[in-house]
Amino acid sequence: MDKVRIGIVGLGNIGQLHAQSLLDGKIARGVLTAVANTSASKLKPYQEQGLKVFGSGEELIASGEIDALLIATPHFQHTPLGIAALEAGLHVLVEKPISAHKADAERLIGKAKQHSELVFGGMFQLRVEPRYIKMRELVQAGELGDLMRVIWIMTDWFRSEVYYQSGGWRATWKGEGGGVLLNQCLHQLDVMQWILGMPAKVRSEVGIGKYHDIEVEDDVTCYMEYPNGASGVFITSTGETPGSNRFEIAGTKGRLLLENDKLVFTENTVPSDEWSKTSKVGFQQPETTVEEIAISPPEDPHSILITNFVDAILDGVDLIASGESGIGSVELANVMLFSGLIDETIELPMDGAAWEAKLNDLIANSTHEKEVVEISSEDFTASFRR
Repeated sequence: MDKVRIGIVGLGNIGQLHAQSLLDGKIARGVLTAVANTSASKLKPYQEQGLKVFGSGEELIASGEIDALLIATPHFQHTPLGIAALEAGLHVLVEKPISAHKADAERLIGKAKQHSELVFGGMFQLRVEPRYIKMRELVQAGELGDLMRVIWIMTDWFRSEVYYQSGGWRATWKGEGGGVLLNQCLHQLDVMQWILGMPAKVRSEVGIGKYHDIEVEDDVTCYMEYPNGASGVFITSTGETPGSNRFEIAGTKGRLLLENDKLVFTENTVPSDEWSKTSKVGFQQPETTVEEIAISPPEDPHSILITNFVDAILDGVDLIASGESGIGSVELANVMLFSGLIDETIELPMDGAAWEAKLNDLIANSTHEKEVVEISSEDFTASFRR
């Protein structure tokens, strides 16, 4: 095999973006041969270009027209479609989140492990962003010393009421399994755990429909504690504007601050813990050096991830983002919400079955009446956040 025949299931905004990248030849050795969607109107343009079209993911999987499946459907379909594709001998690339909840993610990962000959990737494109690559390098090389504190204020996700009305599945327990954490913030949660690892426990305050007529969370403040005792705070909202995107990591050797597309490393000449123990004065702080680290945006990060997926299939190269590694962000989104709903501190790893039971109860007892309206066409890529 010298090319990978790729099929896409789900032709919403992100599915169409991936399809166009393939049709434009941005993915070396990757060719789009088929698409699937429940809406016939979305299939017609692709059929006119000579692609095979199908009314369901199951039909696409069974068609024999593809070697790999890119899943870009609503969240709850990721696990059953992923499992079916793997059982059919197809390589799988899943959009975020890999599953709607941790228990489903464990099922999908378990199936992938049974088919280790197949490539199972996740679409976590922030991992190719130079800014986060540099932050991870500095943290993991020990340049910040021991972790003391992390704060990410990620409130630059403003959404109007009509956004939530644009689809019957949006912002519902049954359709998405959550709100701002699982939908908007998944990439930030992924890159946070990619850089720092997972916290040991969390405690959250969540606003359910605080700023919108929705039944899921649109405002979250979460306290985290890491295994070494370091503290963290993650704050997000879709009701605040102008919002902020400020990511700060403090350690004994210094601080990293990412804000307004600037990455600044302030380094202590003497680590804070050492200075505290050896200084002969009470108020003086160690001297610092300040460096603004040049960062540049990657060119088309989604295409980089799909190209890497194809290379992994054909050449056996390592994945930038394995599907299995996607469980961290799902768990963080789930546990932050779960903690707020039950008003308790939760230790990690969380009990995925307990959250699945809670989520099923929320779905079964939902009384929210969802209004769905047509909205004007706009460039959704403008909503991407780094």
